[in-house]
Amino acid sequence: MTAAGERLGDTGPHRAAPHPSPREITVSQSIGTASTVSGTPRPATTGSGSFPGAAVLDGRRLVVVGAGSHTGRLLARAASAAGADLVLAGPDPRKLEWTAGELSGRAEVVPVDLADEASIAGLAKRTGGFDHLVSTAAMPANGPLAELELADIQRALAAKVTGPLLLAKHLAALTGDGGSFTFFSGVAAWRPAPARTVMATANGALAFLVRALAVEIAPVRVNAVSPGIVDTGAWDALGADKAAFLRGVAERNPARRVGTPDDLVQAVLFAIGNPYVTGTVLHVDGGGRLV
Repeated sequence: MTAAGERLGDTGPHRAAPHPSPREITVSQSIGTASTVSGTPRPATTGSGSFPGAAVLDGRRLVVVGAGSHTGRLLARAASAAGADLVLAGPDPRKLEWTAGELSGRAEVVPVDLADEASIAGLAKRTGGFDHLVSTAAMPANGPLAELELADIQRALAAKVTGPLLLAKHLAALTGDGGSFTFFSGVAAWRPAPARTVMATANGALAFLVRALAVEIAPVRVNAVSPGIVDTGAWDALGADKAAFLRGVAERNPARRVGTPDDLVQAVLFAIGNPYVTGTVLHVDGGGRLV
């Protein structure tokens, strides 16, 4: 497998909903509607038809790395509905084309492997000038410490650490005025657990990397979003156990609910749109890292 990471808990393709016309789609509609998890309500998506701050993407060029993953696909759909032109990057061209087919606006597909510097340099050459980059890339290497394979560890670190570093190296100079990089960390860095050592390490390293990059490539802004348990569809592999798992998360979290895709999109829009935020990790975990 390549390291650009189509998996943020990705369990494989899910069936796309019928594609509405560009004039029929709204940002909220593009990522889902309210539902319940065995009696535990999930908050509805924004009812206004668009996200506060979504106008920051109108007419902008946005690079989404990991655009074939659950989270990357949802983010791309929301950004496209808000008027952004997209560059969809990731290791699997088929998944990227699938994402492109769901969008209401323009999109270019550019395969990339975050473990390969030449591939990242190629992404920079294909992309040219842009306004913002968001990377949802993740390649988990979970399991007992004694059973971990070096190649899996290297892929995990490529997705979260060396890959983002090389993205900044090759693409920072192409970023327009007011531009930004936003990477995805994760709650495991603040709540480590057995068999999740590599995940915790990679996400924690990324949290510190954004601080260093915010200084190194200023005035380009660099931030991270750190999700907790978010029902993007990535947990569907749990099957019949999914509802009980999410209900337990909601009962423990200080926010008393699980996350929704809307929560992640709102955080990314804030990171992109607030010109005074850089070197920051936005925790979108319902307080899960605290308990």
